[in-house]
Amino acid sequence: MKTFYIKTLGCKVNQYESDGIAADLEHHGLVRSNKDKSNNVCIINTCAVTSKAAMQSRQAIRKLARDNPDAKIIVTGCHAQTDPDIIRQIDDSFELVCHQDKTRLADHILGAADPSPMRFKPVDHSAANRFHSFETPVFGSMTRAYLKIQDGCDAFCTYCIVPHARGSSVSMPQPLVLNHLNALGRAGFKEVILTGIHAGRYGRDLTPPTTLLDLVKTIEEKRPVDRIRLSSIEPNEIDERLVDLAGPDSLLCDHFHVPLQSGDDDVLKKMKRPYTAKLFKDIICYIHEKHPFAGIGVDTLIGFPTETDDQFENTFSLIEQLPISYLHVFPFSPRKGTPAFSFKPRVPDPVITKRCQRMRELGKQKQAAFIKANQGRPLKAVVQNQTNVRTGRLTAVTSNYLNIYLKKDSTLKGKLVDVVFDRWDNNLNISGEIYHGKGI
Repeated sequence: MKTFYIKTLGCKVNQYESDGIAADLEHHGLVRSNKDKSNNVCIINTCAVTSKAAMQSRQAIRKLARDNPDAKIIVTGCHAQTDPDIIRQIDDSFELVCHQDKTRLADHILGAADPSPMRFKPVDHSAANRFHSFETPVFGSMTRAYLKIQDGCDAFCTYCIVPHARGSSVSMPQPLVLNHLNALGRAGFKEVILTGIHAGRYGRDLTPPTTLLDLVKTIEEKRPVDRIRLSSIEPNEIDERLVDLAGPDSLLCDHFHVPLQSGDDDVLKKMKRPYTAKLFKDIICYIHEKHPFAGIGVDTLIGFPTETDDQFENTFSLIEQLPISYLHVFPFSPRKGTPAFSFKPRVPDPVITKRCQRMRELGKQKQAAFIKANQGRPLKAVVQNQTNVRTGRLTAVTSNYLNIYLKKDSTLKGKLVDVVFDRWDNNLNISGEIYHGKGI
């Protein structure tokens, strides 16, 4: 029996695509291995978002090639797309597969008849670019399924390599989105996360053009699954009517992940981010006004070239005054191939480290305050199938994106339940129980 192993680095879109490749291979009789040695086929789905991610991708390639000397080695993903020559320098016998061919990789591996053989192609930023999807829904191995509804990016932020790796923004047509959601619903998934590289641009490339708001309204009307969650949406692309549709008992989860990067307008301009700190503040306040207990996650990019102490303080102050529930803090990493790579002066690494420490501490304070605000409140949650390895307990994910540990009970796995909690530890791990209509 032939075995294959997939190593995935990077974002949720990469994970979705790896799961799709795996499902196709399993459908054709190959066995997915959880061991990274002695396999027939090894696939490395690489990341290039930072120089460190690219380096880690190359390390993974070398390790799998070393531990699987007789295997067919296939390299795909963003690092393969942006730096194919660097990958070939490791070993020119490796097969490089571009993003748009991931969906037919299984047929290629198995030698199925294919009238259009794979040739490694650069990304496409023309109007001819099209969305490439797996023919069947991707179930993956998690309780909450992912569905990639959009790919690519046209923003070209000055620090970001992703548009060079993914091509122009393309969208999955609405009927296909509904087909996949229907199948996921029939398979028992209670929640589906709609994801993409630039999900807020969904539908603008379709004929006729449509929007993410239109898609969510259509899904709400058809109700193929119990609830959907949105991945990261740019602040200037959040329609207030979309916010209005969310809620703990609604189809759309009351959870929004909104990247800020910087709270200083001059830095935002240098980053080529198309919004101001005021616009960001206004949309966060609108979400909180409509949904006081909504989960609001924010990304920050600290130490962008030329960022002064005062400009960092503008970011810190903005976050400090807003009702954020969790914070992702990323130090700036110069990425060759982007305009910001040559921006001067760079912020010294020790200064970036210190600023990140302050921001992460603020994030922890915000998270603790959000947890406290939800104490004793009944919350809708999906119970994960997987038992937490460290605690031996189940984890329930609430609509507003709190992870709550429950006593192990196999009858709860995969179900949509009401939970309540009254305690958490110093690491902000929350312990709760099923809510039966009474206080705890």
